[in-house]
Amino acid sequence: MNFFKASFIGLVLASFTGLFALAQTPAAKSAASSKGISVLHPTAGNKVNGTVTFSPGADGVQVHAELTGLTPGKHGFHIHEFGDCSAADGSSAGGHFNPTNQPHAAPDAAARHEGDMGNVEADASGNAKLDYVDHQISLGNDAKSAIGRAVIVHAKPDDLKTQPSGDAGGRIACGVIGWAKSQ
Repeated sequence: MNFFKASFIGLVLASFTGLFALAQTPAAKSAASSKGISVLHPTAGNKVNGTVTFSPGADGVQVHAELTGLTPGKHGFHIHEFGDCSAADGSSAGGHFNPTNQPHAAPDAAARHEGDMGNVEADASGNAKLDYVDHQISLGNDAKSAIGRAVIVHAKPDDLKTQPSGDAGGRIACGVIGWAKSQ
């Protein structure tokens, strides 16, 4: 009789442990209903801040950026391979996100790095906005996903042709791309 009681209690405890473990497992995000966000912070000696959102659309990923603290003019704007902004100069984010090994180019080029988003242009007050649909990146669980990467803003304009990074100069802001809280 004691054997059966002990077995029953063990079975009940094992069941509760399994349910508890399942409750602690984060649910997978659905690319169709989730939005990505990157909160940009300045690298050492810079003042650039902002947010970039990535929203799924029927024709690609809608990219919306709002930045402040820039010098007036164009600045290279890219997704880099690692979601790591721990280095003071942003170098920990690695190179341009390029899982298909394409050449550096403009965001509307047929063959380009997935991370090539061109330039943002700051006004006289140092503010910049950008809205476009990107047809190369995804928000899914695949090799082209921007989630877990980093957005980098550069000091100079991206010339859209110099290999491998458009001669865009130093990194003046960095932000990891993660899942945005559902509204």
